[in-house]
Amino acid sequence: MTTKVMKFGGSSLATCERIRAAAGLVAEEARKGVSIAVVVSAMGKTTEGLLGLAGEVSCTSDRRELDQLLASGEQQSAALFSLALKDMGVAARSYTGAQAGIRVKGMSMDGRISSIDPSGIIEGFGRGESAIVAGFQGLGDRGEILTLGRGGSDLTAVALAAALKADDCLIFTDVDGVYSADPRVVPEARHIPEMDHEMLQEMAESGAKVLNAQAVEWARRAGIAVYARASFGPVDAHGEPERQTVIRKFAPGEGSRVRAVVGEGQAAFVRMHGTRPADMRRAWELLREQQIPMRELSIGERGTAFGVPLANVPDWTRARTLMETDPAFHGSHVDTDMAVLSVVGAGLTDTPEPLIRMMDALAGAGIEPVEVRGSPLRLRAIVAQDRAADGQRALHARFTSD
Repeated sequence: MTTKVMKFGGSSLATCERIRAAAGLVAEEARKGVSIAVVVSAMGKTTEGLLGLAGEVSCTSDRRELDQLLASGEQQSAALFSLALKDMGVAARSYTGAQAGIRVKGMSMDGRISSIDPSGIIEGFGRGESAIVAGFQGLGDRGEILTLGRGGSDLTAVALAAALKADDCLIFTDVDGVYSADPRVVPEARHIPEMDHEMLQEMAESGAKVLNAQAVEWARRAGIAVYARASFGPVDAHGEPERQTVIRKFAPGEGSRVRAVVGEGQAAFVRMHGTRPADMRRAWELLREQQIPMRELSIGERGTAFGVPLANVPDWTRARTLMETDPAFHGSHVDTDMAVLSVVGAGLTDTPEPLIRMMDALAGAGIEPVEVRGSPLRLRAIVAQDRAADGQRALHARFTSD
């Protein structure tokens, strides 16, 4: 029997009408005899609204309590989606992450799926039920809810597809696949019909929001092809979408050229100069205790630097105060209102030529990067956030015009 995992993002579920429309897509598949596990995000801007409520009732950003709060958004979507399917005559059952057998390790608001036991869902398939799973969450080692960070419902969907040995993993969003840049920032961005896991993972880690980076890693390891498509886009005579992006394993020799330019805003960068090794150890312990995530870490003779993705820090004011006042961070400087611009593609550090092109493009736009870093699949420039859009357009014109 065919098994499919279908994931719907928050914009696809923003209203009751959209929930019913998405449920209609699932009902069509269910009536064909397909076993379906649906993974849902919270409706629309529900997560942001819940964070706002937390800020109104308390000035304490307890990540454990925020996990309990935020997980309720996806649980609401799952129950409503299940009710919509039942109304269409389709048997369905909603599941929390824990009820779906999803176990999570790590810290609150940034957990990682460690294992999935889908036996309960498979039993439901045997009864003819579609499973509607609340994404973004699972059960921690201490019996508490742990959420998976931004884009965590993508991770839930791909990991569940691997556990179920699903035939397809379909990711439904408000866009019809992956583009060479964010079309809202770069109108000339090109649609990419297919790409390999490794390239999309680099894009996701750079800040592209089509698919969560951990989700792509799960897909790569499990050899799962993922189809990114619009929830309500145009379809052909066979009911298939006119445009989508297939993320799959490429055969040897199929490699990609430079594909995309990605911008990630809402970042801060911390530089620690002249810090003693003993103090650095204390600094890392404080970051761990306060559950402050790090990105782009570099340690060398000239000091230590790392980025902080503010989207995963519920109380940045408190975190910044810690890094500016605690003796363990003596000599540190915190840059805020920064962004990271990335060119993603193959062979970007094989020769100096791509770096020269990047620097020339930014200079032509009047942008002087604070720092530039590189890896074989990515060149990254740290710039002021208010120049990020101009930088994306300049880099896209320079790297995707041929």
